[in-house]
Amino acid sequence: MQSSHKPEQHTPGGRDFEFNDRDFRRVCELIHQQAGISLAPAKRDMVYGRLSRRLRVLGLRSFKDYLDQLERDGGDEWQAFINALTTNLTSFFREPHHFERLHGELQAHAAQAPLNLWSCAASTGEEPYSIAITACEAFGTLTPPVRILATDVDTQVLATAAQGVYPLERIAALDIAVKRRYFQRGSGPNEGKCRVVPALRALIDFRPLNLLAPRYDVGGPFQALFCRNVMIYFDKPTQRTILSRLVPHLADDGLLYTGHSENYLHAADLIQPCGRTLYRRAQGARG
Repeated sequence: MQSSHKPEQHTPGGRDFEFNDRDFRRVCELIHQQAGISLAPAKRDMVYGRLSRRLRVLGLRSFKDYLDQLERDGGDEWQAFINALTTNLTSFFREPHHFERLHGELQAHAAQAPLNLWSCAASTGEEPYSIAITACEAFGTLTPPVRILATDVDTQVLATAAQGVYPLERIAALDIAVKRRYFQRGSGPNEGKCRVVPALRALIDFRPLNLLAPRYDVGGPFQALFCRNVMIYFDKPTQRTILSRLVPHLADDGLLYTGHSENYLHAADLIQPCGRTLYRRAQGARG
């Protein structure tokens, strides 16, 4: 049950909880250990804002108390800690050229169907649903011969993704024909919302996955592997470690779709560029 207990005194600066340099360093170390995320000093206010909610829920007086309890008892609070500090910015058909390329790749490999596709930082679901819509369009059916895996470390956003319900403004920019085919408009208590059609939802398997896990039990091989706008939160050694675990799951001629601000010159022995923010497994890399 949520506690209403708050500290009796405010700390300097008007904050409810003391949050010093040592606390911030501990948070940075713990989130790097648990999820590989590297927090810059500029993220200090963000960390305070997000984790202070956990202190209120747990009725704790200080960040030191929270972090001590987290390291001592852990349990489900580790997931709450990770969920609080992950950033989830996404949209339908973000970086449209990727979906244009995916459309052509699916048609070109139709003879190899069923095709496996993976969104490994699925967030609230816009990316995997965009992949599913692209597959439906490529094959001209709501039941295309594809299997889509959607994973994320944040279990809260993954639950949102599995529901497939969004505010109408999230699909406002989509083509009207796409909206009619793949979304149902809510009414009554669901006014202002939309839901993906059941056939679209049926194409996707949503599962929690931490990219820091020593191995990925995801199957494959994958004709398309979307790993976009997540590596920017990792340092270079962590990026390389993750890529070394992703690459074996790529099909021989599969494509890795990456974010526009990410580059992998430090991993040229693992992946080779083959288009705009697109990579293939490097020759000799383990498959």
